Amino acid sequence: MKSFKFSLFILFALMGSIVFAQEGETPQPERKPGHTNLNKFRQLSDLWATPNMYRTASGAPGPAYYQNTADYKMKIELNDKNQTISGEETISYHNNSQDDLEYLWLQLDQNVRTKDSPALQKDGDGMSPVMPPQSFVSQYMGKPFDGGFNIKAVTKDGKPLKYTINFTMMRVEMAEPLEAGDSYEFNIKWNYNIPEHTVDRARSGYESFPDGNKNYIIAQFYPRMCVYNDVEGWQNYQFWGNGEFALAFGDFDVDITVPADHLLDGTGDLINRKEVYSKQELNRWEQATKSYDKPVIIRTQAEAEKIEKGFSQQKKTWKLRAKDVRDFAFTSSRKYIMDAQAVKFPEGDVMAISIYPKEGNPLWEEYSTKAVVQTLKSYSRMTFDYPYPKAISVHGRNQGMEYPMICWNHGRPNPDGTYSERTKLGMISVIIHEVGHNFFPMIVNSDERQWGWMDEGINTFVQYVAEQDFGESYPDAIAPNTKYPSRRGEPSKITGYMGGDQDYISPIMSNPENVFQLGNNAYGKPATALNILRETVMGRDLFDYSFKTYAQRWMFKHPTPEDFFRTMEDASAVDLDWYWRGWFYTTDWVDIGVEDVKSYYITDQPTKEGKEMLSRYGYTPESIDALYVVEEGSDEYTDAMKDKTTEENAPKLKEFLMDNFSPEERAKLNAPKHFYAITFSKPGGIPMPLIVEYTYADGTSETIKYPVQIWRKNDAQVEKVIATDKEITKVTVDPNLETADVDLSNNSWPKQETESQFDKFKESVRN
Repeated sequence: MKSFKFSLFILFALMGSIVFAQEGETPQPERKPGHTNLNKFRQLSDLWATPNMYRTASGAPGPAYYQNTADYKMKIELNDKNQTISGEETISYHNNSQDDLEYLWLQLDQNVRTKDSPALQKDGDGMSPVMPPQSFVSQYMGKPFDGGFNIKAVTKDGKPLKYTINFTMMRVEMAEPLEAGDSYEFNIKWNYNIPEHTVDRARSGYESFPDGNKNYIIAQFYPRMCVYNDVEGWQNYQFWGNGEFALAFGDFDVDITVPADHLLDGTGDLINRKEVYSKQELNRWEQATKSYDKPVIIRTQAEAEKIEKGFSQQKKTWKLRAKDVRDFAFTSSRKYIMDAQAVKFPEGDVMAISIYPKEGNPLWEEYSTKAVVQTLKSYSRMTFDYPYPKAISVHGRNQGMEYPMICWNHGRPNPDGTYSERTKLGMISVIIHEVGHNFFPMIVNSDERQWGWMDEGINTFVQYVAEQDFGESYPDAIAPNTKYPSRRGEPSKITGYMGGDQDYISPIMSNPENVFQLGNNAYGKPATALNILRETVMGRDLFDYSFKTYAQRWMFKHPTPEDFFRTMEDASAVDLDWYWRGWFYTTDWVDIGVEDVKSYYITDQPTKEGKEMLSRYGYTPESIDALYVVEEGSDEYTDAMKDKTTEENAPKLKEFLMDNFSPEERAKLNAPKHFYAITFSKPGGIPMPLIVEYTYADGTSETIKYPVQIWRKNDAQVEKVIATDKEITKVTVDPNLETADVDLSNNSWPKQETESQFDKFKESVRN
């Protein structure tokens, strides 16, 4: 048995799998300068904050974790004649930190739209040789919109407070510091001009219609408290337009006065429904609360068309109350149609609601609430049961924006009611995405201002899951025998970006204001990374458990990227530092290919190379019972070897087996006839599991997934030996395109077959 083991040792040594040298025989190489640990699998401790009592090494909130809260009481009036909004608010700010606060910081997001806003000049530009007239007028002839907050008063107990406005931030100075554990109540009175969002591309505003009607989607409309936390103190990074929001949780008590013929809804429970609904609408609402299989129309299109012809001079106040939300938004118009459906959850039903003008039909009546329902179900399965009483989808032209319990979504049919497949699926997808934002970041409340991917990327990933669920729940909504054509999430759809011009690519871990391609950077790439992590790297069971652990640990709290990364590892026992580093902290790409395939046969006749190796270690063929490797096509190869079994080519092996193994033991051994040494190269910087499909001459194939650790000692290439009783005719890396490989031209052997497949792939992408 000893000589047999040594034979195998020699075999694998010659195949290149083992490097052997006796002490003192290998000459010392020239010494090179030392270096730090550059291994792609090194830990991320050099980039992550030290765990502490606030945030633990496991990624969970620590025993000293805290978050300050802010409660609001507001009285708001919407002026439909001059498109202004005015309000008075009382803020009760609760300092739950261990710090005494010298001042308070508030966000004034509307100040990004002042006439002299620095945001108007934040980007460079050039003189384009061709411009549409609309762009020319907007850029060179139009006057800046006169927006921004007009702060009328900041007071406490009727006495003025000193305040300073710096662009989109306002510092309020108190008579004395707000001590740890104490609360502070003060008042703000304000107003501003509402922008026309279809002209200025605002996140909220109004849309004008030819008959003089307007649909209002109102958000970021009141001075809002900044977050104060253990990570950076006050989060008062200015709002430049791309980076969204960091906000504190609290309770809202909001009264909104609008024209009496408007239909209004927003964040929170509507507590005076009997006062603002007609009897018929109230009856339909009660029906909707018991309808779990389809929506009930609360205000019909015919009713809305009749109402929109009149312009009431009377007013009506709608009263909304919300608990434990981070923001507040509402919509109002006399043009609105409304439908609703109940969704059952263990802790109580949730109302899925759609609000839209007739311009949204028939598309919205058919699909909007279905998309809301599917979103609530899919996201809850992946995270936690939706905790709020409702989720509203509002039709806004060219919109896609989210707030607690309410969001604005695009998707408008042609004037004759027809619509394309692209318009339909685009509407369904944006509804899923924006409603999904209730989970990320409205509940799992990450800092959007600093880390856009934590809300957009994570949400886009779960959107992908929900879209696939939608396709299964409503197969008639998509092409027959296909899955939902998600825009983002599929690995093949991010390769163009990842393999693109490095001058215009930023790491995911970048502030959203400082990237060139925000959609790819904050939405597409992180969503794809998480999808690959779920499907290819971790597997669904481990990923889903860890992802749900993260969501439940941080619901109604303020997580950081490190909290997410650490939790995913902590709950799965999968070391992912290499993955976070490659996908999130660099602009590296994935590219793995087949560099070489060599075929070998085994003989017991000494070969020239075998003799040389034995000689180096003091052996001769006569002194040791060894097997030798012959490369196909070499001088020592004969065609007769190909037609024989290994035992026929190496009778000494057959003799050894007969002498050392019983027939029963021999029957359990493999009998490989073919030996292949396959070299895989990795031109790309991101290590990934090596997924290889081997196709055999008999038409069968098998796929082997080598763990990502295969690259840990050689980041450039690795060799694998395949011993098989069948002839390999084809080798394909990443056969199902699941790793986001940017270059498929090196993914197959023989190479010419792969190039043909790559051309087909590129053509499919173009189509």
